[in-house]
Amino acid sequence: MAECGRRIYWGWYVVLGAFLIMGINYGMRYSFGIFLKPMAEEYQWSRSAVSGGISILNLIYGIGGIFTGLLIDRIAPRWLITVGAILTATGLLLTTLVRESWHFYITYGLICGTGAGCFGVVVCNSSVGKWFIRKRGLAIGIASIGVGVGTMTMTPLAGYIVKVYGWQTGFVLMAVSVVTVGVLLSQILMGRTRPEDYGLKPDGDGEAVPGNGPAVAGGPRMAPSLRSVLVDSRFFILAVCYGLAVMVEMAAIVHQVPHALDRNIDKVAAASSVGMIGMASIGGRFFFGWLADRVRDAKYASMLGFLMMVAGMLLLSRATSATMLFVYAILFGFGYGSISILMPFLLADRFGRNLLGSAYGWLTFFVTGIGGGIGPIITGYLYDLWGTYDPAWLMNLAVLVVSTFLILALRPRRADAVL
Repeated sequence: MAECGRRIYWGWYVVLGAFLIMGINYGMRYSFGIFLKPMAEEYQWSRSAVSGGISILNLIYGIGGIFTGLLIDRIAPRWLITVGAILTATGLLLTTLVRESWHFYITYGLICGTGAGCFGVVVCNSSVGKWFIRKRGLAIGIASIGVGVGTMTMTPLAGYIVKVYGWQTGFVLMAVSVVTVGVLLSQILMGRTRPEDYGLKPDGDGEAVPGNGPAVAGGPRMAPSLRSVLVDSRFFILAVCYGLAVMVEMAAIVHQVPHALDRNIDKVAAASSVGMIGMASIGGRFFFGWLADRVRDAKYASMLGFLMMVAGMLLLSRATSATMLFVYAILFGFGYGSISILMPFLLADRFGRNLLGSAYGWLTFFVTGIGGGIGPIITGYLYDLWGTYDPAWLMNLAVLVVSTFLILALRPRRADAVL
């Protein structure tokens, strides 16, 4: 990835840091389904009660995105990531000591959620997005592959550890991994803000030219205010479409393992299906990152991703064997891989990169905080009510279809928008 024939552009180091840090963050969070049934059985909690932990975590993660988004437009990401890794590790360790559900909601939901929000997609993908314009899709795609790698490696490992040593040991080992990777890599690779602050241009295109931005015919380009972004119908469409998609994503990832166990699918195979989603999402992230840089409008790539999730969810609802579960995981994972790429890509494409952190923080609040927060707990509630996941999977199919067609209503950016 040498730039200008001399040295590697620093933006690619930011991509590497984001890749590894998001891997450990999402690997930790997406392993939750492995712990759901053992905790429910040990404490005699309902599945909706245990699901409340991840729902609270996602809500706090989303709320935290608002503040970290504002901060990432002002300070270097390494300090946010360091604080977040320490908080998350603390919450995971304290979770091994819980005895009541409200203890769990504080340690895992509140503390881990606050920490995870400090080194999640808002901080990492916003940092990457600030260093690229022409290669933004590719750069965010490569960084987001870390989510898939983390899920692919950590969930089967967590499944094995929980099966052999118990769920408490699983949380301890994840705490050690989070604090080690998060603190070390953030201090080494995530210490810079944006290329212009170091005399560089986005994409490594030589040295920056002094000034406030490129000019256009008729006057200078004007960057939007955060308020104008939040009241724009395009922001609303992004929030609804991706909020519904992440609602389904989190519901599936949290509940697919207990669903598979209820269908008498082997425990290791069930746990491995979450890792397979991560593996498939690697291909999806690369593909959709590549596609976003090439199609006339990336909203069509987003529609394709949602369609693949629809096909996968249909298979999950009918899965009665490990083979069907794995095919679901491949389809769903490939489609879900589009989310972390295209959400910041479309946001930056419609509104520019000057407010990417702030706007992305608010978008993450609606998408992950609300969508990701209600998905697992509603699915758990429907299971407790009906004794089966079938009604929940039907609901998830319906909302994914809504997202698939609503994204087509997303209007293009204004001609005078700052990139």
